Amino acid sequence: MKHLLTALVLVTLCQQLSAQSAQQPNILVIISDDHAYQGISAYGSRFAQTPGIDRLAKEGALFTSAYVTNSLCGPSRATFLSGKYSHLNGFKDNTQSDFDFNQDLFVKRLQAAGYQTAWVGKMHLGDRTPQGFNYYEILPGQGQYYNPDFIASGGVRKHYEGYVTNIITRLSENWLNNREPDKPFCLVVGHKATHRTWMPDLQDLGAFDGQQFPLPSDFYDTYATRKAAQVQDMTVEKTMRLAQDLKIFPSREAENKMPAINRMTPAQRKVWDAYHDRIKQEFEQQHLTGKALTEWKFQRYMNDYLSTAKSLDRNISALLDYLDQHDLAKNTIVIYMSDQGFYMGEHGWFDKRFMYEESFRTPMVMRYPGVIQPGTRITDFIMNLDLAPTLIEAGKGQLPDSLQGRSFLPLLKHQAYTPHKALYYHYYENGEHSVSPHFGVKTGRYKLIRFYQKVDAWELFDLEKDPQELKNIYRDPASAAIVTDLKKQLAQLIDQYKDEEARKIFNTPAAD
Repeated sequence: MKHLLTALVLVTLCQQLSAQSAQQPNILVIISDDHAYQGISAYGSRFAQTPGIDRLAKEGALFTSAYVTNSLCGPSRATFLSGKYSHLNGFKDNTQSDFDFNQDLFVKRLQAAGYQTAWVGKMHLGDRTPQGFNYYEILPGQGQYYNPDFIASGGVRKHYEGYVTNIITRLSENWLNNREPDKPFCLVVGHKATHRTWMPDLQDLGAFDGQQFPLPSDFYDTYATRKAAQVQDMTVEKTMRLAQDLKIFPSREAENKMPAINRMTPAQRKVWDAYHDRIKQEFEQQHLTGKALTEWKFQRYMNDYLSTAKSLDRNISALLDYLDQHDLAKNTIVIYMSDQGFYMGEHGWFDKRFMYEESFRTPMVMRYPGVIQPGTRITDFIMNLDLAPTLIEAGKGQLPDSLQGRSFLPLLKHQAYTPHKALYYHYYENGEHSVSPHFGVKTGRYKLIRFYQKVDAWELFDLEKDPQELKNIYRDPASAAIVTDLKKQLAQLIDQYKDEEARKIFNTPAAD
């Protein structure tokens, strides 16, 4: 009898495990804006602790080689939704593009597979009505940090008092509370943080006061041999503004003209002004010029940026706690990622756009109970292009032929998988921060970039010998064979991804 009971228990457990493995997982994707992997402790940051993101890395996987197709906010989200490069999904830049939601999207495939879908927070894909979501409540455009407006399903405009990161979490939890509990869900949470102009939550003001941030070794980069870097306009020294960026205004009247600050309530403003008046007083007493001024700006930038990221991480923890409290964690895929990387003083810069590592590479962590072993590190090349097919496959949806990414679900399950051997990148915007449009290829050791329009030139970097990408060796005679091989790989990727514009430029000799 005892053996019979044991056998029955084992059979029941096997049946339960089989049913659970066949169950469609819930999906929660948290996308931040401009969050640098250099500011995340799971990636070894010297600057800040990020326990929420670190928890996901410990309980799942940390991706050390995750990259984007186009390092810019809207285009990155468009690629995430469509699984296609910018030239095919139609959203190339933030200034002239408006996303066409009529195209095939991974959320539509999940809906067809029985999922409830929602997007809450920043979407930043133009003015057209979102499709593929049973519910949305999104920020108009870039949105505001304090007392933001939202546009909800049906075009209903709503106004909330408070700090945007906290509000986005609350709205996300509200949707989860009111969904149909017998259906799997896919929720995308889009955060405004840590986008410029950096405005921390009131409780995080001064969180890093007293901390001295070390200058990156290439902070005073001269951009020798790199013509595109020479003409950019995104330096801490020249581009970062004392008033709008660092909140050192010449007068209260000037401060009142900044809409992001003027929309605060009197109670919020009292706390805000008390802190920044002290910072301004300390600044004016120093009478800084030259490098001393530049380095002071860098310190304030880092303080503001990381303080803004502090609430982001805290709210990630809050959503993870919600899943725990509602018994959802064991069957929910959770992904945290930024829309691209960001410069934290490297090359003297802030912002993104370039194919150089700090903006091309993005942070990404993923928890998938029962599939990903806790503490996993994934070193294979992964692109944001690959998320759409991966999530469709995980949700047992039908993969469309239009997808250009490849599912990495087999990699997670230790099944047969063909990794990317080389990555293709194309940045199209011609204007903001004077970054020249460019495309290129990255392999395990080398990176070849073709700039065009503002600057017409090639660049080649040996990432093993020059990980900071300071020395362009394209014209070095010793690089001839490497250039030939990389150009061959680049041409193959251009054809593979059907980038006709890049093909025409590739076939045209560069001026340099």
